[in-house]
Amino acid sequence: MPSKEDMRFSTVDYIIFALLLVISSAIGLYYAFSGGKQRTTQEFLLANRSMGFLPVAISLLATFQSAVAILGVPAEIYNNGTEYWFLGCCYFLGLLIPAHVFIPIFYRLRLTSTYEYLELRFNKIVRICGTVTFIFQMVIYMGVVLYAPSLALNAVTGFDLWGSVLALGLVCTIYTTLGGLKAVIWTDVFQSLVMFAGMLAVITVGSIKVGGITEVWRIANEAGKISGIDLNPDPFERHTFWVLAFGGVFMMLTLYGVNQAQVQRYLSSRTQKEAILSCYAVFPCQQIILSLGCLMGLVMYARYRDDGPLQKGYVQNSDQMVLYFVMDIFKDIPGLPGLFVACLFSGALSTISSAFNSLATVTMQDLIKPFFPNMTESRATLIAKGLAFMYGLLCLCMAYIASLMGSVLQGAVTGLISGLIMSFWVGIGSFVNARISASPPPLNATVVPDTGNMTAVVITKLLTTTSAVRTNPTGLKKFYSLSYLWYSGFSSTVVIIVGLLVSCITGPTRGSDVNPHTIFPVMRYILFFLPKSYLEVVSCGVRYDQDGLNARETTSSVIRMFTTSLAPPQQGTEEQEDRPDLSPLLQDGFPHALQNGATKMNLIKGEGIESDESGEDRTDGGPKYVVHETAL
Repeated sequence: MPSKEDMRFSTVDYIIFALLLVISSAIGLYYAFSGGKQRTTQEFLLANRSMGFLPVAISLLATFQSAVAILGVPAEIYNNGTEYWFLGCCYFLGLLIPAHVFIPIFYRLRLTSTYEYLELRFNKIVRICGTVTFIFQMVIYMGVVLYAPSLALNAVTGFDLWGSVLALGLVCTIYTTLGGLKAVIWTDVFQSLVMFAGMLAVITVGSIKVGGITEVWRIANEAGKISGIDLNPDPFERHTFWVLAFGGVFMMLTLYGVNQAQVQRYLSSRTQKEAILSCYAVFPCQQIILSLGCLMGLVMYARYRDDGPLQKGYVQNSDQMVLYFVMDIFKDIPGLPGLFVACLFSGALSTISSAFNSLATVTMQDLIKPFFPNMTESRATLIAKGLAFMYGLLCLCMAYIASLMGSVLQGAVTGLISGLIMSFWVGIGSFVNARISASPPPLNATVVPDTGNMTAVVITKLLTTTSAVRTNPTGLKKFYSLSYLWYSGFSSTVVIIVGLLVSCITGPTRGSDVNPHTIFPVMRYILFFLPKSYLEVVSCGVRYDQDGLNARETTSSVIRMFTTSLAPPQQGTEEQEDRPDLSPLLQDGFPHALQNGATKMNLIKGEGIESDESGEDRTDGGPKYVVHETAL
C-alpha cells in the first residue's frame, strides 16, 4: 500500500480543483449581472418563481448530498455490507408525501419561510421558536460540513487544511450573496454533474484494478457483504429493513417535506405542477446516487478485503479510508484525484450554499420583516444579501469551532421544547454510553442532518462505523441504542403527544377556529365514501365544507392531480390562479371573518379584499393567507 507521501496532488489535480471554484463563482456573477440583477427579494430568495422542474430536482438532490455522505456511505458498505442500500425503499413515500401533502399547502398559502406556516396554524411564538431552532442547528451543521471533508483530505493527502476551508467558504459566500437562489440552484446542477463524474470514475477505475465488476461482486458475496433482507422489527437494531424502509421515511419527510432549503426550491418553481414534478424527478436521482455510493464501498472492499489501510494503521477512521482508496487507485492517473476532490467539495458547496440562502430567508422573513413592515423592497433585498454574506463568514468561524469540538449536538411551544429535550437525551446518552462502555457498539449517528422539524439533529465527525463486539444493553443503555433513523419519528411523536396533553389540560382549540387551509384532512380523503355526518366527526369540527373542501370532490381532485402531475404544463397555462390576500383571516380568525361578511365566494373572487399577486408578505408584516378555487 502506498504511504501518505506517495499521495500528493499533481499540478493537473490542482487545476481541476481550481476550475470547480472558478466555474461556481462565474455562475454566481452571471446571475448577479443578468436578468433582474437580484434587485428584489422575490428574485434573490425565490429565483422570481421561474425555475423548471429539472434544475429544481437536481438541486433538491445536491442540497443534502454533502461531502460527509460521499465519504460516509462507501465506508458504511465496506464495514457492514449492502444493508444500508435498503434506505432507498423509503424514498418513494418520503417524496410522494411531500409532493401531494406539503407542496399543495405551501403553494396554497404562498409562503416564503416554512415557519410562516407555524404562525398561521398556531401563533407567532411557535413561529419564532421554530426559526431560532433552525438557525441554531444549521449554523452548527454548516461549519461541520465545511470542516470535516477538509480535515479528512488533509489527513490523507496533506492538502492544506485551512487553505481548502477558506477557499470553499469564500467562494460559496460570494456566489450565494451575488447570485441569489437562482445561482445556488444552477451551481447545484453543475456540482451534481461533477459528483456523478467523480463517483463513476472511482467505480470504473477501481473495478478494473480488481478484475471487473463481476469480480467485485464475487468477492463481496463470498465475504458476506451482500446483505439479504433483515425483517427484524426491533427499532434498537441499527439497520434492518423496517428501520431503513420506514424509519427512513421520517428522515426523508424532515429533509424533503418541511426543510426550509427544500421548500424554497419548491416555491421557486414556475407552478405547483412543476414543484410536484421535481419530487418525482429527484426519486431516480436519489436511487442512482445511493447505488453509486454502495458500489464504491464494494469496490473498496474488493480492493482491500479485511486488511485495509484502517487495519494497517495508515488512516485513523473509515471516512479517511475512502480518500486513501481514491488516491491509491488514481495515483498513476494525473487529474483523476483532482476530479474526486472536486466531487467531494461539490457536495460541500451545494449543501453550504443552500444553508446560507435558507438562513438569510428565514432571518429576513421571520425575524426582521414582521418588525419593520414598511421597509422598502430595495432595502429588504440589500439586507437579505448582507445576511447571506454574514452567514458565510459565520460558517468559517463555525468551521474553526468544529475543529475544537467532538460532541454530538442534536436536537416546537411546550411540545417543541419536549421534543428537543428528548432528542438531546437519546442522542447525547447514546454518545456518552458509547464512550464509557468497555466494548462500545458502533457509533449510532447519521451523516444526514435532520433539518426539517428541528427535533432530531445529529451531527458527528463523519459516518464512521468501527468494528466492535456487540453487546445486549439493558435499561437506559438499551434506550440509547435506538436506531438513529427513528430519531425523527420518536421526537415527532413526543411533540405530538405532549402538545395534545397540554392542549387537553389548558383547553383544546375548537375545530371551528382552525384554519382549514392549514390542515391536510387525511381521514376525510381515506373515508370519503362515508355520509357527511360521519365525515364531520372525523374532521374534529374543522369547517372544510364551509370553505369548499368537500371530501368527495377533494379526493377526486387529488386523484386527478396525482395522475396528471407528470404531464408538462401547456404553454401559457402556468396555473397562476387569482390569489387574493385574505389577511382578515389571520387577524380575526377564519370563522370570525366569515361571520363578518367575508363569505366564501367573495373571498375566492377577491371582492372587497385588496389583492397582491407578488407573493410577498403584506405591508403590515404578517404572512399572507390565500385560497384556491380547486379542491386542495
